[in-house]
Amino acid sequence: MARPVIAIVGRPNVGKSTLFNRIIKQRLAIVEDTPGVTRDRLYAKSNWLDREFLLIDTGGLTDERDPIQTQIRKQVELALEEADAIIMVTDGREPLTTSDYQVAELLRKTKKPFVLGVNKIETHPATADPEIYSLGLGEPVLISADHGLNIGDLLEAALAHVDLEHEAEEDDLIRVTFVGRPNVGKSSLVNALLGEERVIVSDRPGTTRDAIDTPLRHNGMDYLLVDTAGIRRKAKVEEGVEYYSVLRAIRAVERSDVVVMVLDATEVITEQDLKIAGIIKDAGKACLILINKWDLVEKDNATAGDFEEQIRRELVFLDYAPLLFVSAKTGQRLGKILGLVNTLMESYTFRVSNNRINQVIGEITALHQPPSVKGRMLKIYYTKQIKVKPPTFQLSVNDPERMHFSYRRYLENKLREYFGFVGTPIHFQMKTKKE
Repeated sequence: MARPVIAIVGRPNVGKSTLFNRIIKQRLAIVEDTPGVTRDRLYAKSNWLDREFLLIDTGGLTDERDPIQTQIRKQVELALEEADAIIMVTDGREPLTTSDYQVAELLRKTKKPFVLGVNKIETHPATADPEIYSLGLGEPVLISADHGLNIGDLLEAALAHVDLEHEAEEDDLIRVTFVGRPNVGKSSLVNALLGEERVIVSDRPGTTRDAIDTPLRHNGMDYLLVDTAGIRRKAKVEEGVEYYSVLRAIRAVERSDVVVMVLDATEVITEQDLKIAGIIKDAGKACLILINKWDLVEKDNATAGDFEEQIRRELVFLDYAPLLFVSAKTGQRLGKILGLVNTLMESYTFRVSNNRINQVIGEITALHQPPSVKGRMLKIYYTKQIKVKPPTFQLSVNDPERMHFSYRRYLENKLREYFGFVGTPIHFQMKTKKE
């Protein structure tokens, strides 16, 4: 299931970035008293009562006519287009302005769920000024982003009308998303699998702006192939359209079952490749790594092995993902891609009975007992699988803090051996008997 997106909008200096920082519980947005500090969009993951969402901070909208404000408006409009719900922020200590009314009108045009937050009420009576109702946005929520007052009520109102299942797919449809840096051959690979030119292919990086969904039926299986815009280095992401291409790519990953990370065989692993791999890992998705343009590499018997060793060393947190050397241009090994996707999907949705997992955990711990921490050993009393996509196991233990990273890794590797998990992360949750 993809996280819904909530956008924060309003005129300058009403406290949007302070609210953004308060919700995500970290100082990510720059906050100053000077209007217009936030120009480029910021987004971050957050949650409220176990409901996860992506939060977007936007620049302040005014009625001024200048190039900077034109660009801010363009980016805000893109944010509203992506959003599932919108929070409009006003300053409760000041009278409404023309800009406030313009933002309200912009919200109404989106026809999306929204909530009005009246900010800075820590020094203001805890009742709304009657003027606020002239915006025509319904009952406001009085908040103080600076003091954290009524933020939960605001989020509850914003999420109340968001269908968190709105992007869930049918069980028999496998969503396969292709991600990677610009110009590594994602669109060419998708077109090769489809057997026709459905996605624009160009040597110019950045041709694909949006995530493009294309259905495919192959050997009785239904797939949705998603070609995404190349994820660039942050310094390269300047235009609003480019920025939201990155956001759409991240959302496409979150909607996926299997993510295909495409690398260019003629180039070295870059910092941006590591960032993309981190997005996949963080989303908890099954992953296949394709090394494209393999036809352009001069090879001997050791070339493939050397490549794989280098990739495994640099993309260590995707060590569960199988590698396949391919060429979209020549068709080399493309016939193996969907077969591997099927294998990954089986692992991603594999479920183990409680009896079987407890038997296996017993055998695993007997082979190698947990290490002692301060003289006390970790004890695993009971294990059960609590979800799939990815397989997630809940371990009832005496003390979760005694689960050392190395032993968690040992358990994961052994479960892969016992059950044949391929290409999927395995997650563990610890709880005590009392919990």
